[in-house]
Parts: sequence; structure tokens; C-alpha cells
Amino acid sequence: MASETPPKTQEETASLIEKLPEQDGHRECSSVAEQRGNQLTLYHWTQSFNSQKVRLAIAEKGLRCEEYDVSLPLSEHNEPWFMHLNPTGEVPVLMHEENILCDPVHIMDYLEHTFTEEGTPRLIPEEGSAYFIRVQHYRELLDSLQMDAYTHGCLLHPEITVDSHIPAYAATCIRSKTRCDSELKKLAEQNPDLKDAYVAKQRRLKSKLFDHDNMKYLKKLLDELEGVMDQVETELQRRVEETPEEGSPSWLCGDFFSMADVSLAVTLHRLKFLGLSQRFWGEGTRVNLETYYERVVQRPAFRRVLGHVNNILISAVLPVAFKVARKNAPMILGTTMLIGVLGGAAYLAFLYMKRRLTVSF
Repeated sequence: MASETPPKTQEETASLIEKLPEQDGHRECSSVAEQRGNQLTLYHWTQSFNSQKVRLAIAEKGLRCEEYDVSLPLSEHNEPWFMHLNPTGEVPVLMHEENILCDPVHIMDYLEHTFTEEGTPRLIPEEGSAYFIRVQHYRELLDSLQMDAYTHGCLLHPEITVDSHIPAYAATCIRSKTRCDSELKKLAEQNPDLKDAYVAKQRRLKSKLFDHDNMKYLKKLLDELEGVMDQVETELQRRVEETPEEGSPSWLCGDFFSMADVSLAVTLHRLKFLGLSQRFWGEGTRVNLETYYERVVQRPAFRRVLGHVNNILISAVLPVAFKVARKNAPMILGTTMLIGVLGGAAYLAFLYMKRRLTVSF
């Protein structure tokens, strides 16, 4: 499998593993099938779009995997140990045996071609079949979408969204990234062997955020997304026409859940979070797409990995809070206890008032 990161020898991989820090917390993916060889290890961030796609693919295949949070808000993806794993400083990164893979598409292909044991679900049909061509077409179509541009654009221009789940402070956090030059410059000076990687990342970040703050550019991308959603709606309509009324509903490319569905499911979930669902499938705009989303969020793997859109902020904030608390335990212990007591009291008061209102009515 190809990867943006040059292949590592066993010695190089072992050396990188020795440099990895002790992780504050991790979780093991649920398992249906036994993994082959050494364990899978995934470095990701909960709210990274590409991380979500890889994690959903792992969950749908039922693979065992150790997951470690690399907090973007705490800039852990810029730390030297992670830059050694992936010089672009981006999540996710998958480690398995002597392989280190950094591109999400390559990771998903690797998982599919490596874990083929009986009982492990196939997410890509046999190569050369009509289904294979269909799945690859929609994977390429959906994976070509510039989701980071939609995400940053909606954060910076909330006026284009409806019922967004984005907190008001998020725009400030995004704009602060444009002022991270000093952090990357300092890291480049402290780590001469990674200087080129830090300088390249600094340039990419400035260029990317400049484009994503351009309203004209954003509208162009959203118009292009309309065309992609039209294609998906048409394909879903074909599945409806192929499926007898008494039969079970199909997915995007047939009666099986595929890698194309992984990409589509995570894309729709992100659009819902950003406040773009009304535009792309709300109020009967695209009935098949709306029905599809309602079905896919009920899949056990989806619920385990992504959950309800309202839980996104909780799953993003808690890992950061715990890491900060561990690093500054003596200083913030008293404050944390006070906040916990006040928060608990406020919650009990809320329940009390809710009960009183319910009784009064």
C-alpha cells in the first residue's frame, strides 16, 4: 500500500515506537474478528473528519485496535514525536507491524486488503465487478470533497448555516491558528531534523485558512457540493427502484454496506453538525438522502464511533479537559472540585425545576 510517509524498515519503526510518549488514555475498539499479526494502533483526534472515516471503517469491519487521542486543541499533532510519525502533522496515523500509514484512503484500503479472514465484513467488492466500479466511483467522488474548507468556512461564516451545532467561540479558535507561526517556528528551531516539515506545515496552514475565509471561494465549493449530492440522490433512487417493497432497503451501491457508505455517512454527519443539512436534504430537498441519513445513524458501528450529532462537542472537550487536568493537577485540583460541585448543584436544581413544571402542567 502506498502512503504519503516513506516506507519504514523494521528498525526505523521500532525506533519511532520507542519515542512515543506514554498516553493519558486510550480505548480498544470492539472486536468481531481477530486481527492478524501485531495489533493495530490508531493515532487520531475525535473530531477529525478523516479520523472519523477510518474509525468507522475499523468498527464496521469489527477489528481490534488500540486508539490514542492526539489532541488538536492542545497542538499535540505538532509535537516532535508525532511529526516523526507523520511529517505533515495530520491525523489519523495507523501503525501495524512495520507499516506506518498516514493517508486515510490508503489506511482504509490497507484494512480491507489485509484483514480478509472469514467472518470479517468486506467493505469493497471483488475487483473487476460492477459493484467494485460503483463503490470506487463514489469513494473517489466523496473523498474529493474539501471537507476542511466546509468546516472552517462554516466556523468563520455562520451566516451560511441553519441550526448549526458549532459553538460561538469556535471561530475565535480557528482564527487563532493563523497566529501559530511563532509556535511552529519555535518547534523548527528546537528540532532541526524536523525543520523542513514544520516550515512546510506553516505555509500550508496559512494558505489553507486564507482560502477558507474567502466567502466567494466557499460559495463555489458549496455549489459544487450540490452537484455531488444530486448524484448521490439519483443513485439512492436507483436503489429504491431495485428493491422490492417487502425487501430490506439497500445502501448507496447495493444491498451491502461499503467503503462508499463509510465516506457518505461521515460526510452527512459533518454537514449536519455544521448546519448545512437543511440546504442539502432538509424539507424534502433530497428525500432519499434524508432517509439514508436517518437509517445510517442507527447502525451500531456508527452509533459507537460517531453517536448523536449533539454529542460531538462533549466527545471533543472531555479528552482535552482530562489531559489538561492531568498536566496541571496540583494547580487546578481545588478549582476542578469547586466547578464540579457547582455544576452538580446546578444540574440538581434543573431537575427539580423540570419536575415542578411537569407536575404543574
